Amino acid sequence: MEAFKGNSAVWIPFFVWVFVQLFKFVIDFITYRKVNIQRIWGSGGMPSAHSALVCSLATVVGIREGVGSTLFAMSLTFACIVMYDAAGVRRAAGKQARVLNQIIEGDKDINIPEKLTELLGHTPKEVIIGALVGIFLTMILYRQFYVVS
Repeated sequence: MEAFKGNSAVWIPFFVWVFVQLFKFVIDFITYRKVNIQRIWGSGGMPSAHSALVCSLATVVGIREGVGSTLFAMSLTFACIVMYDAAGVRRAAGKQARVLNQIIEGDKDINIPEKLTELLGHTPKEVIIGALVGIFLTMILYRQFYVVS
């Protein structure tokens, strides 16, 4: 357990993800003046917590292993796939869910017990901001806790 606690490649990205999710929760509360607990673990919104998480991981790996390492190349590739998926496939699925919900609401013969989740993906802007937040927070945290002056 001690080794896990000291592993910056685990706890820094996790902290970044929690920070971004809580940030989205607070912004949602300020905007709509009501508590929406779904914003803590739900997907979608500004900024992308998925992008922040994977870019945080890639940043930690780049700092620790070097940007010329195979491990960094793998983590960067993983980050690119996740971000592409968030702005592409998941965003398209959210748009389709919105259309299906409108069809279901208009046709009383269709009986679906709950609406489909519409906020699945991200706009490219949300992905880019999430990536920048992940990199920036990681550099601050890594410098604060791991670099000896």
